[in-house]
Amino acid sequence: MSYDRSVSASPHELTPETVWHVQMPQIRVGRGAVRELGFQLDDLGVDGDARGLIVTDETLAGIGHAGRVADHVEDRGFDVDIYDDSEREPSIEAVEDCLSFVREEMDEDGYDFYVGLGGGSCLDTAKATRAVVANGGETLDYVAEPTGSGEDLTDSGPPLVLLPTTAGTGSEISPVAILSVAEKDIKEGISSNNVRADAAVLDPTLTTSLPPDLTAKTAMDALGHAIEGYTTHRYDELLRPEDPADRPVYAGRTGFTELFSEKAIDLLSSNVRRAVNNGDDLEAREAMLKGALYGAIAGLTAGASLCHAMAYPVGNKYHTYHGETIAVLTPASTLGYNVASDPDRFADIADMLGANTDGLGTRAAAGRAREEFVALQRDLNVLPSGLHELAGVTEDEIDWLAEQTVDTQQRLLRCNPCPVTKDDVAEIFRDSLHNWE
Repeated sequence: MSYDRSVSASPHELTPETVWHVQMPQIRVGRGAVRELGFQLDDLGVDGDARGLIVTDETLAGIGHAGRVADHVEDRGFDVDIYDDSEREPSIEAVEDCLSFVREEMDEDGYDFYVGLGGGSCLDTAKATRAVVANGGETLDYVAEPTGSGEDLTDSGPPLVLLPTTAGTGSEISPVAILSVAEKDIKEGISSNNVRADAAVLDPTLTTSLPPDLTAKTAMDALGHAIEGYTTHRYDELLRPEDPADRPVYAGRTGFTELFSEKAIDLLSSNVRRAVNNGDDLEAREAMLKGALYGAIAGLTAGASLCHAMAYPVGNKYHTYHGETIAVLTPASTLGYNVASDPDRFADIADMLGANTDGLGTRAAAGRAREEFVALQRDLNVLPSGLHELAGVTEDEIDWLAEQTVDTQQRLLRCNPCPVTKDDVAEIFRDSLHNWE
């Protein structure tokens, strides 16, 4: 068992992991669940005279979602402010701006509770803000070295409830806040169970305003979580840390996570066409939220892998949406290169995606997973055909992207079921330039 599959803790025992655990927020799912937000805050111990902050963006404030959520909070007797300057793919500076808002309004102690409303960018901004306020200092204090100081978060802070308006990122249950570092063209994460929210409220009525392209893009991210979580290392193929506190948040797949992967793949692949073509289809929207939740439970517990590792340098350099980046990279990475790790498992994925594998051998059936995934994207008719259409990526830029992936994303590459070199990653990027003509 190689050191590369070890946790990053030092010292550690060179013995296999034997323990797995699951940690999640309280979760409410269903039409009208947002109306129970006040009760949810009560249940988390928020006092009646508390003052909170909703972290969202201008779009959601403009269409009335932020005001609607604020009304439900105020109806319970709480005071609430709204911060609506969250940015897409939030940077370190964006979180610092939100921190400044909090400290100007409430001094160093911050608010009594926080509510994140929006896609993954808004939710990650809320998560990072609450964590930094609770622990003091600046955002970079808690970003991993060498970009930041790598300090531990010791306090989770006051209650945080997250309300996703997209079905895909998984941020509502994730223990990681992903932030861009513009001057280095990289993305970094603040990774800790003290980043995780206390509760998530998934109400499909908050997602009907999402346009078809964003519906499809976020769905591809959710499918990526589910498939990567289903194919990553088993937890007992990784190494056990000497101290349980050093067990990584991406700890390998288990029978528990596999169940959620399977259900997520089914729900997402069978409902995304309906959700894209009719945004007001609440049945499909609710199924998508459940699928994204299940995919996040699987992928963000077991661990995302190569595709997500490759997506971060692309997103940071070309400012692409994360979901569409996952969409163009999944065929060549997760469903191409990684098939050799376990063809039987990928044949099962093909079946889950709805492919007809009757009469095919295992390896041929496994190959159908990639074909079915591409066919799904083509049916949606709002996703790019590859990296070239996505961002104009050319052969000349592939070596840099591969180098960035290998140099900055070891946290995710550690989870990949097949070892990869820089040359391997470059070839996968090359294969991803065009998924169809």
